[in-house]
Amino acid sequence: MRRVLILGSTGSIGTQALDVIDACDDLVLCGLACGSRIDDMQRQAALRGVTATACAAGGGGVAFTPDLGDLMDAAEPDIVLNAMVGAAGLQPTLAAIARDVPVALANKETLVAGGEVVAKLRRTHPVEMLPVDSEHSALFQILAGVPRDRVRRVVLTASGGPFRGRTRQELREVGPDDALRHPTWDMGAKITIDSATLMNKGLEVIEAHHLFATPYDDIEVVVHPQSVIHGMVRVDDGSVLAHMGPPDMRVPIGYALRWPIPPPERSALDLLGATLQFMPPDADTFRCLPLAVEAGRVGGTAPAALNAANEVAVAAFLERRIGFLDIPETVEHTLNEIQHGDGTDLEAVLAHDARAREVASARIAAVSA
Repeated sequence: MRRVLILGSTGSIGTQALDVIDACDDLVLCGLACGSRIDDMQRQAALRGVTATACAAGGGGVAFTPDLGDLMDAAEPDIVLNAMVGAAGLQPTLAAIARDVPVALANKETLVAGGEVVAKLRRTHPVEMLPVDSEHSALFQILAGVPRDRVRRVVLTASGGPFRGRTRQELREVGPDDALRHPTWDMGAKITIDSATLMNKGLEVIEAHHLFATPYDDIEVVVHPQSVIHGMVRVDDGSVLAHMGPPDMRVPIGYALRWPIPPPERSALDLLGATLQFMPPDADTFRCLPLAVEAGRVGGTAPAALNAANEVAVAAFLERRIGFLDIPETVEHTLNEIQHGDGTDLEAVLAHDARAREVASARIAAVSA
């Protein structure tokens, strides 16, 4: 029986993870944490007899601290599912690793903002880190069966979001309601906007670099509108190994929580009549993707600044204070304004995150005045 603590239980990943746990006799929920929807979390806990809970807005049985250490000690998990949104997920991941508790990682910002910090800590606490993102879960499963010396490149697929094929001129007038209409996935607001800008794919490139120790030159992005192939690996004989499945996040969640036992069977992929398309991403129109890859190449605290500026810009866009194209412009402005430093020091990463938020907020205030 594997005890699971969910951080971010009321969000899209958290609620789907509860479905997975409820369906599996070998998984048991031992704790919950949420950002602000305390009533929803308490209903989740009461339904499953869970007493170890926390809420960032206060209450919930355990004071919500940045590292959620009290909650982890009370829950005594065998695995922590980090489904928090944003860089706030970094310190809880570090707290779990420091306690030698494996992490099922849905919070990609952990490795974007603090990948070098996480790597440093895992050298002394070598616990498993199991990816929950559908793309990284696909790569994880493929790579488990391929000798590393045969791998040439890993390929991340992107749906292209709701604005695939549009020009910059057409994107000047789009608003949050337009950007939230994702064609294939049902996700939270922040991730959906990141998908529309292709920042989500840029963050996933950085995450793949850290998860699989893969050089940036060996990470490829292709647009695949059908969202049927979630990840691919190019091997040394020129062939491509692909992971295919319906766009259902319960599958990668189940893999992460139960690995190496597969998740419960869900709807099978219907291959008859299926059309698979692939195309290069439009990096000139969707500037967030190349900005993210370049920040990853720079390394150090640059990815933390990228992520922080993006979080601020996306929030401002959702509040209708800036336009869609202001998101990459705010991120680029912030990256150019800050001197980047050591990415292995947690305090430096957190300070850089805070400074990037200040610069991004000032830029947004200027353009929205």
